[in-house]
Amino acid sequence: MTLTTPALLFPAISLLLLAYTNRFLVLAQLIRELNQRDNSGLELVVKRQITTLRKRLHLIRAMQSAGVMSFLLCTLAMFLIFVEMPLLGSIFFGCSLASLTISLVLSLFEVHISTRAIEIELESMAAQP
Repeated sequence: MTLTTPALLFPAISLLLLAYTNRFLVLAQLIRELNQRDNSGLELVVKRQITTLRKRLHLIRAMQSAGVMSFLLCTLAMFLIFVEMPLLGSIFFGCSLASLTISLVLSLFEVHISTRAIEIELESMAAQP
């Protein structure tokens, strides 16, 4: 394995972390809007959303943590390859890929929960006269 192999992941991981940050910011804005919303008649919907929002916040934090860990491990792999320790560099690169995979699986789960949250909103809209 050469130094360029782990370097190929840098743009992908960077874009992934940017996407996760955007998801977090949108979620934070949604929470602020729910907090300021006139909740007359919508208490049940908001309470259902709170549970979902908490799960999503925890997932996004875990996604970001795994993504950052992947980035760090990839950097260490590059350093180890640079200082001519290719076996250890390969191990760190493999761990980086595993961490990236965990991050992506968590992201998939968060998308699933997000979709259910939108369905709760649609249910409340459909129930209103």
